[in-house]
Amino acid sequence: MKKLLSVISFLIIISCNQQRNEVQQLQKRIDSLQKELAEVYRPGLGEFMSGIQLHHAKLWFAGQNKNWQLADFEVHEIDEALKDIQKFCGDRVEVKAIGMINPVMDSVNYAIRKKDPQLFKNSFILLTNACNNCHKETNHEFNVVTVPTDFQVVNQEFKPVH
Repeated sequence: MKKLLSVISFLIIISCNQQRNEVQQLQKRIDSLQKELAEVYRPGLGEFMSGIQLHHAKLWFAGQNKNWQLADFEVHEIDEALKDIQKFCGDRVEVKAIGMINPVMDSVNYAIRKKDPQLFKNSFILLTNACNNCHKETNHEFNVVTVPTDFQVVNQEFKPVH
């Protein structure tokens, strides 16, 4: 009986040691993954805003050329970037004001669906003003967005394809 208890005790000790080793290995793996995750590139707010600026300009020229398919694409790119800002930069104070742009985005979407050039122009100007109002609210009033007058990207056609 004593021998059996000794064998059982020995097996329990070995089992505990194996579990401890497995836990230590898992912890090392977790630590390594956390280190890798901390070093993964995440775009900053400025990168997202630069992307939005480009899509804002492309949206304008698409609408001016009545290329409603391209305008729809560009407005959705802006919306996607706004959602990414909330996802990846949500810890920044400035991001709390970003919701002010949602009603204006709805207006632009509506104008595009209606394929109405004047409604598009008016809603685009509202969008531009909303961007500037957000910048003012977040102490970035020095960053003024305008309705584009001349587009410097020369490798894209903005007229609809027939």
